[in-house]
Amino acid sequence: MAVIAVFNQKGGVGKTTTCLNVTAALNIARQNPIAMDMDPQGHLTLSSGVGRTPPNGGMAAFFKHKTPLSSLLQQTPSGWRIIPSSLELAKIDAMFGSDPKAATLLRQGLQDERALANVPILIDCCPMLGVLTLNALLATDRVLIPVSADFLSLQGVHRLDSALNVLEKKLNRRFERRIVVTRFDHRRKMAYDIFEKLRERYGALVCETRICENVGLATSPMHGKDVFEFAPNSPGAADYRSLTQELWDSGFFV
Repeated sequence: MAVIAVFNQKGGVGKTTTCLNVTAALNIARQNPIAMDMDPQGHLTLSSGVGRTPPNGGMAAFFKHKTPLSSLLQQTPSGWRIIPSSLELAKIDAMFGSDPKAATLLRQGLQDERALANVPILIDCCPMLGVLTLNALLATDRVLIPVSADFLSLQGVHRLDSALNVLEKKLNRRFERRIVVTRFDHRRKMAYDIFEKLRERYGALVCETRICENVGLATSPMHGKDVFEFAPNSPGAADYRSLTQELWDSGFFV
């Protein structure tokens, strides 16, 4: 199964929401997924209902103390597993910024864990290209890029695509990527224009499924639940169910 980095350098585009609900959809499909919260803000951790993590727990324990990843797994109330985040992760860039080998720590950690080899792993990345995000990218060859349906996000995905192209040349490897349009408002012509501009430039890399603005999606994190747990019959649940199926059918999780 695949390790997938969910990444965008722009905030407010539905990165954490996408990681949360695709993981939950995979769990409903009995794929036994794992989510890793690699963002010091810990929004995925809070949204999943796990609660606050001790400063040296979760992903911080892996980077600071080489704690095995499998021992850091926690069960969410919805039944899927997560390695949570804490603010201590914000120190990782300062601790390892000058060490060129630091970017391969997560890849090595995953290689050492046979129990994690056959399950899909989704990584909610930090929204900046530092040590944490480089760890996520080097641990996988697949990137899911959420892009909200607005002009600034359109410009942001172009910059992110260019950054990934540069990394591909330096690392001599290819990042398979998919772009999913989020926060889509059917009432706004601009939303359709943004979607079409993305399709013109990136073609089949842009998912057919669009994630529409939805109260259930916006409200569920406040209750520490994914949308399937909070509002299973909502349009938001239908959108993420459709997106996950589309990605599955395209072989993105294999």
